[in-house]
Amino acid sequence: MTTLYIVATPIGNLEDISLRALRTLCEVKLIACEDTRYTHRLLKAYDIKTPTTSYREQNKKTKTAFILEQLAKGDVAVVSDSGMPGVSDAGPDLVDKASREGFPVVVIPGPSVVTTALAASGLPTGKFIFLGFLPHKPGARKKVLESVAGEEGTIVLLESPHRLAAALEDMLGVLDNRRIVVCRELTKIYEEIFRGTISQAIARFTEPKGEFTLVVSGQPAKKRKSAPTTDLVTRLGELRAAGVSAKDAMALAGDRKVSRKEMYRTWLDLQKQRKAPLKQ
Repeated sequence: MTTLYIVATPIGNLEDISLRALRTLCEVKLIACEDTRYTHRLLKAYDIKTPTTSYREQNKKTKTAFILEQLAKGDVAVVSDSGMPGVSDAGPDLVDKASREGFPVVVIPGPSVVTTALAASGLPTGKFIFLGFLPHKPGARKKVLESVAGEEGTIVLLESPHRLAAALEDMLGVLDNRRIVVCRELTKIYEEIFRGTISQAIARFTEPKGEFTLVVSGQPAKKRKSAPTTDLVTRLGELRAAGVSAKDAMALAGDRKVSRKEMYRTWLDLQKQRKAPLKQ
Protein backbone atom coordinates (compact mmCIF):
# COMPACT_ATOMS: atom_id res chain seq x y z
CA MET A 1 0.00 0.00 0.00
CA THR A 2 1.32 3.44 -0.93
CA THR A 3 1.69 6.09 1.77
CA LEU A 4 0.66 9.71 2.27
CA TYR A 5 3.46 11.63 4.00
CA ILE A 6 2.80 14.86 5.89
CA VAL A 7 6.18 16.61 5.86
CA ALA A 8 7.16 19.60 8.01
CA THR A 9 9.41 22.09 6.24
CA PRO A 10 11.49 25.03 7.54
CA ILE A 11 9.65 28.10 8.81
CA GLY A 12 12.44 30.29 7.47
CA ASN A 13 15.98 28.97 7.62
CA LEU A 14 16.34 26.19 5.01
CA GLU A 15 18.94 24.42 7.16
CA ASP A 16 16.22 23.48 9.65
CA ILE A 17 14.84 20.66 7.50
CA SER A 18 15.48 17.12 8.77
CA LEU A 19 17.39 14.37 6.99
CA ARG A 20 14.27 12.21 7.09
CA ALA A 21 12.22 14.94 5.43
CA LEU A 22 14.80 15.33 2.65
CA ARG A 23 14.90 11.59 2.01
CA THR A 24 11.09 11.40 1.91
CA LEU A 25 10.81 14.29 -0.55
CA CYS A 26 13.36 12.57 -2.79
CA GLU A 27 11.63 9.17 -2.73
CA VAL A 28 7.92 10.02 -3.16
CA LYS A 29 6.35 10.17 -6.62
CA LEU A 30 4.63 13.53 -6.08
CA ILE A 31 4.82 16.52 -3.71
CA ALA A 32 1.61 18.44 -3.06
CA CYS A 33 2.59 22.04 -2.19
CA GLU A 34 0.75 25.02 -0.77
CA ASP A 35 2.70 27.16 -3.27
CA THR A 36 4.84 25.34 -5.84
CA ARG A 37 7.02 28.40 -6.42
CA TYR A 38 7.85 28.67 -2.73
CA THR A 39 8.54 24.94 -2.36
CA HIS A 40 10.76 24.90 -5.46
CA ARG A 41 13.24 27.09 -3.59
CA LEU A 42 13.61 24.38 -0.96
CA LEU A 43 13.77 21.59 -3.53
CA LYS A 44 16.36 23.46 -5.60
CA ALA A 45 18.53 24.07 -2.54
CA TYR A 46 18.77 20.29 -1.98
CA ASP A 47 18.70 19.22 -5.65
CA ILE A 48 15.38 17.38 -5.35
CA LYS A 49 13.72 16.66 -8.72
CA THR A 50 10.38 15.22 -7.54
CA PRO A 51 7.33 16.54 -9.49
CA THR A 52 5.04 18.96 -7.64
CA THR A 53 1.40 19.99 -7.76
CA SER A 54 -0.49 22.81 -6.08
CA TYR A 55 -2.62 21.92 -3.07
CA ARG A 56 -3.85 24.76 -0.87
CA GLU A 57 -6.93 25.92 1.01
CA GLN A 58 -8.37 27.63 -2.07
CA ASN A 59 -8.27 24.57 -4.36
CA LYS A 60 -8.44 21.64 -1.93
CA LYS A 61 -11.98 20.69 -2.98
CA THR A 62 -10.95 20.15 -6.59
CA LYS A 63 -7.42 18.82 -5.97
CA THR A 64 -8.14 16.26 -3.24
CA ALA A 65 -9.56 13.74 -5.70
CA PHE A 66 -6.57 14.19 -8.01
CA ILE A 67 -4.08 13.64 -5.20
CA LEU A 68 -5.89 10.51 -4.06
CA GLU A 69 -5.70 9.19 -7.63
CA GLN A 70 -1.95 9.82 -7.64
CA LEU A 71 -1.65 8.24 -4.21
CA ALA A 72 -3.09 5.02 -5.62
CA LYS A 73 -0.12 4.95 -8.03
CA GLY A 74 2.69 5.90 -5.65
CA ASP A 75 3.69 7.67 -2.44
CA VAL A 76 2.71 11.33 -2.09
CA ALA A 77 4.14 13.98 0.25
CA VAL A 78 2.22 17.05 1.40
CA VAL A 79 4.08 20.23 2.38
CA SER A 80 3.00 23.76 3.26
CA ASP A 81 4.97 26.94 2.66
CA SER A 82 6.43 26.54 6.14
CA GLY A 83 5.98 24.38 9.20
CA MET A 84 3.56 21.49 9.55
CA PRO A 85 0.91 20.96 6.83
CA GLY A 86 -2.65 20.88 8.12
CA VAL A 87 -2.05 23.43 10.88
CA SER A 88 -3.85 26.64 9.81
CA ASP A 89 -3.78 25.53 6.15
CA ALA A 90 -4.97 22.70 3.90
CA GLY A 91 -4.32 19.11 4.92
CA PRO A 92 -6.88 17.73 7.40
CA ASP A 93 -9.46 16.84 4.70
CA LEU A 94 -6.88 14.98 2.62
CA VAL A 95 -5.56 13.08 5.65
CA ASP A 96 -9.11 12.12 6.64
CA LYS A 97 -10.09 10.89 3.18
CA ALA A 98 -6.81 9.07 2.55
CA SER A 99 -7.04 7.25 5.88
CA ARG A 100 -10.71 6.34 5.23
CA GLU A 101 -9.65 4.76 1.93
CA GLY A 102 -7.07 2.69 3.75
CA PHE A 103 -3.88 4.55 2.85
CA PRO A 104 -1.27 4.78 5.64
CA VAL A 105 -0.59 8.35 6.78
CA VAL A 106 2.90 9.09 8.12
CA VAL A 107 3.90 12.42 9.65
CA ILE A 108 7.49 13.63 9.32
CA PRO A 109 7.83 16.08 12.25
CA GLY A 110 9.84 19.26 12.14
CA PRO A 111 9.80 23.05 12.60
CA SER A 112 6.73 24.88 13.92
CA VAL A 113 6.21 28.59 14.56
CA VAL A 114 3.92 27.67 17.46
CA THR A 115 6.48 25.78 19.51
CA THR A 116 9.32 28.05 18.39
CA ALA A 117 7.48 31.16 19.55
CA LEU A 118 6.43 29.51 22.81
CA ALA A 119 10.01 28.49 23.57
CA ALA A 120 11.22 32.03 22.86
CA SER A 121 8.46 33.77 24.82
CA GLY A 122 9.43 32.98 28.39
CA LEU A 123 5.70 32.69 29.19
CA PRO A 124 4.22 29.56 30.85
CA THR A 125 4.01 26.64 28.41
CA GLY A 126 2.38 23.96 30.56
CA LYS A 127 -0.97 24.86 29.02
CA PHE A 128 -1.55 26.91 25.89
CA ILE A 129 -4.28 27.65 23.36
CA PHE A 130 -3.53 27.98 19.64
CA LEU A 131 -6.01 30.17 17.74
CA GLY A 132 -4.39 30.13 14.31
CA PHE A 133 -5.26 33.27 12.33
CA LEU A 134 -7.92 35.53 13.85
CA PRO A 135 -11.02 36.30 11.72
CA HIS A 136 -10.75 39.26 9.33
CA LYS A 137 -13.94 41.00 10.49
CA PRO A 138 -13.71 43.01 13.74
CA GLY A 139 -16.90 41.55 15.25
CA ALA A 140 -15.86 37.95 14.66
CA ARG A 141 -12.32 38.71 15.82
CA LYS A 142 -13.53 40.16 19.13
CA LYS A 143 -15.84 37.20 19.64
CA VAL A 144 -12.92 34.77 19.35
CA LEU A 145 -10.84 36.84 21.77
CA GLU A 146 -13.73 37.01 24.24
CA SER A 147 -14.03 33.22 24.13
CA VAL A 148 -10.49 32.84 25.51
CA ALA A 149 -10.34 35.94 27.73
CA GLY A 150 -10.85 33.92 30.90
CA GLU A 151 -8.42 31.13 30.05
CA GLU A 152 -5.38 30.70 32.28
CA GLY A 153 -3.27 29.13 29.53
CA THR A 154 -0.92 31.10 27.30
CA ILE A 155 -2.51 32.15 23.98
CA VAL A 156 -0.70 31.69 20.67
CA LEU A 157 -1.97 33.11 17.39
CA LEU A 158 -0.81 34.07 13.92
CA GLU A 159 -1.32 37.41 12.21
CA SER A 160 -0.50 39.08 8.92
CA PRO A 161 1.22 42.50 8.82
CA HIS A 162 -1.75 44.38 7.34
CA ARG A 163 -4.09 43.19 10.13
CA LEU A 164 -1.65 43.29 13.03
CA ALA A 165 -2.55 46.80 14.25
CA ALA A 166 -6.29 46.08 14.31
CA ALA A 167 -5.73 42.74 16.03
CA LEU A 168 -3.57 44.31 18.75
CA GLU A 169 -6.15 47.05 19.37
CA ASP A 170 -8.90 44.45 19.77
CA MET A 171 -6.69 42.38 22.05
CA LEU A 172 -6.09 45.43 24.24
CA GLY A 173 -9.82 46.09 24.45
CA VAL A 174 -10.85 42.50 25.17
CA LEU A 175 -7.88 41.01 27.04
CA ASP A 176 -6.62 44.19 28.77
CA ASN A 177 -2.96 45.22 28.76
CA ARG A 178 -1.39 41.79 29.23
CA ARG A 179 2.16 40.63 28.60
CA ILE A 180 2.79 39.78 24.98
CA VAL A 181 5.70 38.44 22.97
CA VAL A 182 5.61 39.40 19.30
CA CYS A 183 7.73 37.11 17.13
CA ARG A 184 8.45 38.43 13.65
CA GLU A 185 10.12 36.52 10.82
CA LEU A 186 11.17 33.59 13.04
CA THR A 187 14.45 31.90 11.98
CA LYS A 188 14.86 34.36 9.08
CA ILE A 189 17.50 37.04 8.55
CA TYR A 190 15.38 39.82 10.09
CA GLU A 191 14.05 37.80 13.01
CA GLU A 192 12.74 40.00 15.83
CA ILE A 193 11.34 39.02 19.23
CA PHE A 194 9.60 41.85 21.10
CA ARG A 195 8.63 41.42 24.76
CA GLY A 196 6.36 43.85 26.56
CA THR A 197 2.69 44.70 27.02
CA ILE A 198 0.00 44.84 24.34
CA SER A 199 -0.04 48.67 24.45
CA GLN A 200 3.75 48.72 24.03
CA ALA A 201 3.45 46.36 21.06
CA ILE A 202 0.91 48.74 19.46
CA ALA A 203 3.38 51.60 19.82
CA ARG A 204 6.28 49.51 18.51
CA PHE A 205 4.70 47.99 15.38
CA THR A 206 3.27 51.02 13.59
CA GLU A 207 4.53 49.86 10.17
CA PRO A 208 4.65 46.05 10.50
CA LYS A 209 6.37 43.89 7.91
CA GLY A 210 6.82 40.13 7.70
CA GLU A 211 5.07 37.18 9.32
CA PHE A 212 3.96 37.43 12.94
CA THR A 213 3.38 34.91 15.72
CA LEU A 214 1.92 36.40 18.90
CA VAL A 215 2.22 34.82 22.34
CA VAL A 216 -0.04 36.36 25.01
CA SER A 217 -0.16 35.59 28.72
CA GLY A 218 -3.27 33.93 30.13
CA GLN A 219 -5.62 35.73 32.48
CA PRO A 220 -3.89 36.54 35.78
CA ALA A 221 -5.10 34.39 38.68
CA LYS A 222 -6.18 37.43 40.71
CA LYS A 223 -8.61 38.43 37.95
CA ARG A 224 -10.04 34.96 37.44
CA LYS A 225 -13.64 34.58 38.58
CA SER A 226 -15.31 31.53 40.07
CA ALA A 227 -18.39 29.81 38.66
CA PRO A 228 -21.73 30.56 40.37
CA THR A 229 -22.24 28.47 43.53
CA THR A 230 -25.39 26.47 44.27
CA ASP A 231 -26.44 29.10 46.84
CA LEU A 232 -26.07 31.88 44.28
CA VAL A 233 -28.06 29.96 41.67
CA THR A 234 -30.82 29.40 44.25
CA ARG A 235 -30.80 33.10 45.18
CA LEU A 236 -31.08 34.17 41.55
CA GLY A 237 -33.94 31.73 41.07
CA GLU A 238 -35.79 33.19 44.05
CA LEU A 239 -35.31 36.75 42.79
CA ARG A 240 -36.51 35.81 39.35
CA ALA A 241 -39.60 34.08 40.76
CA ALA A 242 -40.33 37.25 42.75
CA GLY A 243 -40.39 39.28 39.53
CA VAL A 244 -37.15 41.14 40.12
CA SER A 245 -35.49 42.45 36.94
CA ALA A 246 -32.20 40.99 35.73
CA LYS A 247 -30.33 44.24 36.45
CA ASP A 248 -31.62 44.47 40.05
CA ALA A 249 -31.00 40.76 40.61
CA MET A 250 -27.35 41.19 39.64
CA ALA A 251 -26.98 43.83 42.35
CA LEU A 252 -28.99 42.06 45.05
CA ALA A 253 -27.30 38.69 44.51
CA GLY A 254 -23.87 40.18 43.85
CA ASP A 255 -20.89 37.95 44.59
CA ARG A 256 -17.45 39.49 44.14
CA LYS A 257 -16.00 36.08 43.32
CA VAL A 258 -18.35 35.65 40.34
CA SER A 259 -18.37 37.95 37.29
CA ARG A 260 -21.58 39.71 36.27
CA LYS A 261 -21.25 37.92 32.93
CA GLU A 262 -21.41 34.54 34.67
CA MET A 263 -24.35 35.66 36.84
CA TYR A 264 -26.27 36.89 33.80
CA ARG A 265 -25.58 33.62 31.99
CA THR A 266 -27.02 31.76 34.99
CA TRP A 267 -30.04 34.08 34.93
CA LEU A 268 -30.67 33.25 31.26
CA ASP A 269 -30.29 29.51 31.99
CA LEU A 270 -32.95 29.81 34.72
CA GLN A 271 -35.21 31.62 32.26
CA LYS A 272 -34.79 28.83 29.68
CA GLN A 273 -35.53 26.17 32.27
CA ARG A 274 -38.75 27.93 33.24
CA LYS A 275 -39.88 28.14 29.59
CA ALA A 276 -38.96 24.53 28.81
CA PRO A 277 -42.07 22.31 28.25
CA LEU A 278 -42.82 19.73 30.91
CA LYS A 279 -42.08 16.10 29.94
CA GLN A 280 -45.10 13.83 29.79
